[in-house]
Amino acid sequence: MKTRRHILSLVALIMTLVLIQFIPVHRTNPASETEITAPGPVLVILRKACYNCHSNQTRWPWYSNIAPVSWLVARDVTKAREEMNFTTWNRYTPIKQSAKREDIWKEVKGGHMPPLPYRLMHPEARLTHEEKEQLRAWSTTP
Repeated sequence: MKTRRHILSLVALIMTLVLIQFIPVHRTNPASETEITAPGPVLVILRKACYNCHSNQTRWPWYSNIAPVSWLVARDVTKAREEMNFTTWNRYTPIKQSAKREDIWKEVKGGHMPPLPYRLMHPEARLTHEEKEQLRAWSTTP
């Protein structure tokens, strides 16, 4: 009796996983407007560690096509773009741009950005001490 219940539970789980694949997920890359202005080395750092979520140039990984992970990835990118978008930088006033640059350093210094789950899946986004220093110097310069 237990075996039959386990089999039915497994079948139900598989059917659910298959069915949720048909729920649409909004994954887009709107047109970029004006990218952030920064020295070349800083842009390289931002593109490798930040742009995937904080720009309209997201490289959607294969797992962003598989629910329920796709829902989480799309939600995270949407929230990140709302917080800061390097490809719509022109929408921020100069004062806001300066504040955003300072926020970048605070988040990196605190170990919050890039987030740990992202760093685990994307080792190239892990910042070296030298890269962090470059971000610090750039973000704290008026």
